[in-house]
Amino acid sequence: MSNLGFLATLRGYVAERKGERDEMQDAHVVLDECTADFQQLTPKVSRVAYYAVFDGHGGKRASEHSARRLHVHLAHKLPKDFSGTVNNFDKEMKRQILESFKVMDEEFLKEASTHKPVWKDGTTACCVLVLNDTLYITNLGDSKAILCRYQSETKQHVSVPLSKDHNPSNYEERMRIQKAGGNVREGRVLGILEVSRSIGDGQYKRCGVINVPDVKRCILNSNDRFILIACDGLWKVFDADQAIQFVLQVLQDNELQPPEGSNKTLENFRFETACNKLASEAVRKGSADNVTVLLVSIHKV
Repeated sequence: MSNLGFLATLRGYVAERKGERDEMQDAHVVLDECTADFQQLTPKVSRVAYYAVFDGHGGKRASEHSARRLHVHLAHKLPKDFSGTVNNFDKEMKRQILESFKVMDEEFLKEASTHKPVWKDGTTACCVLVLNDTLYITNLGDSKAILCRYQSETKQHVSVPLSKDHNPSNYEERMRIQKAGGNVREGRVLGILEVSRSIGDGQYKRCGVINVPDVKRCILNSNDRFILIACDGLWKVFDADQAIQFVLQVLQDNELQPPEGSNKTLENFRFETACNKLASEAVRKGSADNVTVLLVSIHKV
């Protein structure tokens, strides 16, 4: 746990584009302040925030279920005891996050199995839970989170990866799938599913597709500018550095001012504009997929 002398002010902005798909199957959650939902963490934690993007496939039921339920499970399961070391707390945090994903997946698959025909929806998940100024980043599938950090030595903004993709073509993922009796063809599980870990996708769970996310920890510092979470609809046409530079270009555009009479601050207006422009640019660059972009501004007081 970080116990820094300052708390960054966080504000989330989101933009969605359907792209060429028939429906929007992504879902997202923006909770700039949800400390009251995590009462077991107080008074040691003075701020909890939560941001998440879920990239659905085969339908939108798995992504919408995850958006409704994941933070509820987390709120119930996160550790209450702060008396141990930081390492012990982090270990317990990770254990309870993994348990939350497991329970949520089982919950959805149970619901899916009661329908005829059985729901075949699945979803990725990329979530950032903020306790004070410590980020716990949890990723399942190929949605991605990055941090924009200013490097004072080089006087440049750089992208810091916060998540790890789970692709069937990755050696360890492929080996697990094959060991479970599945196979990977053309970079997909059974030649169909693009991700090797997900919520839902009941028909692929017997083929080695699992609900175990990667969990990383990162502490915000005074050089951090924003967090970017997005589904693969963005990452198919932008790499991390390109996305960071695109957003910065909009944020630094001095001609970009809130409309007269607007109650938005300059920072709010520019972040909102950057979020929308990045999503639109992904579609313009040829991303045929749903695109969801979630930007979290980091402001030091």
